[in-house]
Amino acid sequence: MSVEGPAAPVPADNVLDWLDVEAEKRAQAGLVRRLRPRAAAATELDLAGNDYLGLARDKRVAGAAAAAALKWGAGSTGSRLVTGSTELHAELEQELARFCGTQAALVFSSGFTANLGAVTTLSGRESAIVTDASIHASLIEGCRLSRADIAAVAHNDPSAVAHALRTRRHKRALVVTDSVFSVDGDKADLTALNNACRETGAAMLVDDAHGLGVLGDGGKGAVHEAGLNAAPDVVTTVTLSKALGAQGGAVLGPRRVIRHLTETARSFIFDTALAPASAAAALTALRVLVEEPQRAERAREITATMAERFAAAGLPTSTPEAAVLAVRAPSPDDAVAWAARCAERGVRVGCFRPPSVPDGISRLRLTANAGLTDAEVEQAIQVVTETAPAAS
Repeated sequence: MSVEGPAAPVPADNVLDWLDVEAEKRAQAGLVRRLRPRAAAATELDLAGNDYLGLARDKRVAGAAAAAALKWGAGSTGSRLVTGSTELHAELEQELARFCGTQAALVFSSGFTANLGAVTTLSGRESAIVTDASIHASLIEGCRLSRADIAAVAHNDPSAVAHALRTRRHKRALVVTDSVFSVDGDKADLTALNNACRETGAAMLVDDAHGLGVLGDGGKGAVHEAGLNAAPDVVTTVTLSKALGAQGGAVLGPRRVIRHLTETARSFIFDTALAPASAAAALTALRVLVEEPQRAERAREITATMAERFAAAGLPTSTPEAAVLAVRAPSPDDAVAWAARCAERGVRVGCFRPPSVPDGISRLRLTANAGLTDAEVEQAIQVVTETAPAAS
């Protein structure tokens, strides 16, 4: 049998030609993505961002960030275990844990790194992970890096989770789910999932990124709403960049879990710490939420109003349970054109297409902002409805 020798070297100018082939495939599929820098002064109604409580531009929150930058410097200067931990980080962790009703918390540089750290350190080669098919990309990446046996089951189906747990090969198991799914805004049945975990001896990890600040008593989140915040077998991850309008992420749960992450989570140990300005902003936003819990109710109210009006207009709309809703589009190209028409009329909306959506259905994704007036909500509803594709 002959053995082929090494291939002839490709000229340096052509080594990455395959990227152009892939770009053409995305273009033909209507999946081109472009950065669209926005100006500091808002010229559109923003129903695309995740500033659910309207705190990103709150003077108290922004002012705290500015003051912290002047006091502590522009960056954290190192990882949390070297020079990156400040008094602000410790204070934020204490108040997050107290607010959410958990034993402890650990702040990461983003919600993405928090999820990577939590999934990988709470699983491993000798464990099983059972996930909802629609979990966030950061959780998916954590599962891939975990080297565990992974079963992704039907969306929002606790019975499928229970079956996967009963038939797993490894004793140690972790159920991974979002509390509120980021595409359609529907909630997971956390009580049923936890029951399945307890019947089979599994732990549960809940990404409450879209629940914190919006659901539960005073915005304490979906895990608190389900009465699982103090459970010994439940770990929660959150982001500080949505309802709290800042930057960063955190893991909340039993003290021994937080100790384990501090000592073993690579996305914590080897990552530069969250900037002090962001920690101060999140801490101040959390305090504002405590003082003004009506912001959470307002965000839910806006989403429910939009969903009701879109459905009445004949648009295929999700049933939102927090601050996110989706309106389906006939195709990726239709979704892009629809979003562009909305922008032309002064309303910015999200546009979700494959592979961002696991079911392959393109959508406009709209989010509530508690700072919107009734007139602005009405404007947004009119624009989305009047610019809808004929086929929808």
